[in-house]
Amino acid sequence: MSAAPMRIELANPEATALFAEDVSLALKPGDCLCLSGDLGAGKSTFARALIRAIADDPELEAPSPTFTLVQSYQLRLPVAHMDLYRIGSPDELDELGLDDALGEGVALIEWPEKALELLPENRVMMRFDGIKDSRTVTLSGPDAFLSRLERSRAARAFLEKHRSAPVIRRHLQGDASTRTYETIRPEGQEPLILMNAARQPDGPPVRDGLSYSQIAHLAEDVVPFVAIARWLRAQGFAAPEILAEDLDQGFLLIENLGSDGILDAEGKPDPDRYGVAIDCLAMLHGKPLPGALPVGGGLHHVPAYDARAMQIEVELLTDWYLPFKRGTPVPDSERQEYLDLWRQLFADLQTAEKSLVLRDYHSPNLIWRDDRTGSDRLGIIDFQDAMIGPSAYDVASLCQDARVTVDQELAGQLLDRYVMARHAGNPDFDEAGFRQAYAIMAAQRAAKILGIFVRLKQRDGKPGYLRHLPRIEAYMSASLEHPALQPLRFWFAKAGIGKSES
Repeated sequence: MSAAPMRIELANPEATALFAEDVSLALKPGDCLCLSGDLGAGKSTFARALIRAIADDPELEAPSPTFTLVQSYQLRLPVAHMDLYRIGSPDELDELGLDDALGEGVALIEWPEKALELLPENRVMMRFDGIKDSRTVTLSGPDAFLSRLERSRAARAFLEKHRSAPVIRRHLQGDASTRTYETIRPEGQEPLILMNAARQPDGPPVRDGLSYSQIAHLAEDVVPFVAIARWLRAQGFAAPEILAEDLDQGFLLIENLGSDGILDAEGKPDPDRYGVAIDCLAMLHGKPLPGALPVGGGLHHVPAYDARAMQIEVELLTDWYLPFKRGTPVPDSERQEYLDLWRQLFADLQTAEKSLVLRDYHSPNLIWRDDRTGSDRLGIIDFQDAMIGPSAYDVASLCQDARVTVDQELAGQLLDRYVMARHAGNPDFDEAGFRQAYAIMAAQRAAKILGIFVRLKQRDGKPGYLRHLPRIEAYMSASLEHPALQPLRFWFAKAGIGKSES
């Protein structure tokens, strides 16, 4: 438990509702909020506002559980709202299903004093005091929760600084990273997006005194996102406009490009939309390389996608994926043979055409804007890890979409369309060199993603990514068919990794 409780003053019911929003965006499964205070102190008012914020429904019926003892809500974060005032014995708590509730969601418990000794040790205690409309809330709990809440309240302060009136904050599904996103709804205006990306400390050194993120050139703050977004917009692409920024804290208020993607109604690649996406890549790869980009009074130098970065990414396959498939670690000799093969392939890329590599140019990060024309029809997000590297990488990222199967026929059509566009813009375009670089980068990306998706399951407790493995395995098999990758194809055959259905 934290040694320093937080005290929060709420001047009126509206402030209580905003505070409930802030708390809702700090919650994670397993959080147990214990609400105490006298009758009429505002516990139920806070709980109702919190449930409605999680549900994104201001009219949701959220009755007091005084008589039912528990009210359950199956929301994006399941909530169990409990009232222990009428229980006869603390042992009755087991019958209310608290452990099950905390296993998948959060619990709000009024009158926790009735069974305090049986509540989780990592509970959050929230005491409400006050008269009439004003309230004082005193919180104590695990440092991890209080840090999350402080971060959420800092986001509120950032929004209040840059918006003239209070806004509605709602959770927005994020990605596999540590960044979080919110939909921000100013009254009477179009929704905006809040990016919440606190600076990430370097992890432990893994090689040459550098962390994995330093070697792989992963963004550690929001500076690269701001710099790349403004450069893309200046080149005529539909990256989000940065409306407000706090580079030190890692808060950005950005344009909402929309919610329609490039998949069809059945969740499959829409050939026309993928075609526009490949056209945008051809346009991007015809642009001069970005130099030092001004941002926040300084300059952002886009890092190089060098052989060291590529190699540490392919090592994820032997560090995570292959041991997961086999159930045993990869022998050193086998691992060394694998890395030697990649070193030769990376050497072959030295003469490949270089461009800005957005790094995650695939369906989750591409927004379809049907009311626009040209390149403006495609909104582009999630490019903070951009580097200068082989232009073939992003083409492979799109044609071998990690989240949805792009069949080989469509992938071939997209590749031909890209090559045709590049020839039209540059008669000296090296098609053979590009296709070889495409095969290498497609295989490199597949090796990285296979390792990342297993790591997300085993290290981060996110098993849902494993459903994508058969697709990525099939992409890998297709890429290994290129003659330049024949030695690597033989290694995969010896490793027992064959073709898989998509």
